[in-house]
Amino acid sequence: MPSGLLIRLRPAGPWRIGPDSGDRDRVDRIFHSDSLFSAISAAMSRLGTLEEWLDATVRAPEPAVRFSSCFPFQGDTLFVVPPRNLWPPPPSSKVRWKGARFVPLSVVETLVSGHPIAEEGWMIDGASECLAPLGGSGPLRVSVRSSAAVDRWGGAVAPHSSACLEFAPLAGLWMAAAFADGAACERWLQPLTGALRLLADSGFGGERSLGWGSSEMPEILQGNLPDLVLKNGDHSASSAYWMLSLFHPSVSDSVDWQQGNYTLTTRGGRVENTGDPKKPTRMIAEGSVLVAASEPRGSATDVAPENSPHPVYRAGFALAVPIPWRHAP
Repeated sequence: MPSGLLIRLRPAGPWRIGPDSGDRDRVDRIFHSDSLFSAISAAMSRLGTLEEWLDATVRAPEPAVRFSSCFPFQGDTLFVVPPRNLWPPPPSSKVRWKGARFVPLSVVETLVSGHPIAEEGWMIDGASECLAPLGGSGPLRVSVRSSAAVDRWGGAVAPHSSACLEFAPLAGLWMAAAFADGAACERWLQPLTGALRLLADSGFGGERSLGWGSSEMPEILQGNLPDLVLKNGDHSASSAYWMLSLFHPSVSDSVDWQQGNYTLTTRGGRVENTGDPKKPTRMIAEGSVLVAASEPRGSATDVAPENSPHPVYRAGFALAVPIPWRHAP
């Protein structure tokens, strides 16, 4: 029974991933794991399995399914936020390494193995913030599209604009999902596949009423994690964990906060049905590397506004890849 999935979404049009600031003229290039969990939970509700889904995830001692965030891909190249302890490499006269927010997984494999990255053949694609092959192009770009709200009774027109992501041919976003065990995979593989297909049609992110955020049917590869993401690694000898998701620690997580290389982000957002602001949450960001005695698990927190009739969960479950703990040379 596979322990995980690698999922690719090929957008059928523009996507809007709202930035933490909420500015309409800006857009994020990562669809974060907490937003992904919320979207999948909404799809589970439409499929009639929400309560069982919440019992198996946010209300369980260990979640049955954990998700990474969604990162860009193009063709066979999967991009990702690199481990903070290994990136950037030493300064180069040819490539400004620190200008890349995303790098190919093959580059991460080279870094983890302790080998240097060849300076030749790489460039920074400014539009996507990806380390791309020299002479090529990135998987996405940011665009601003304008529209107008029309008051059909008063004749008033209110123009506005929104930033969005436009994707290159054969490009999109990828993510990973990890099952707690074989029983969790057997129970949730088909419902999760159904939820992803529903979201591919109805859309992820903002401006879904305009048709944004939709994609072709998901491409799902089953296999074992972390080998689906990082191949040829000696994960059993690892003492650090490279975060592919946002992470909110639980009381049982044994993280050595005096070591590691991590950064924090504050997640906000609004409740979908009412528009009320959620309580903000400080979380460990993707690309962080944590030193821990065992794999971090994370937790879900109730971020419902005051007087909300029901809880609103923000998932901070960790999807992490074990790597050796060392600094960049």
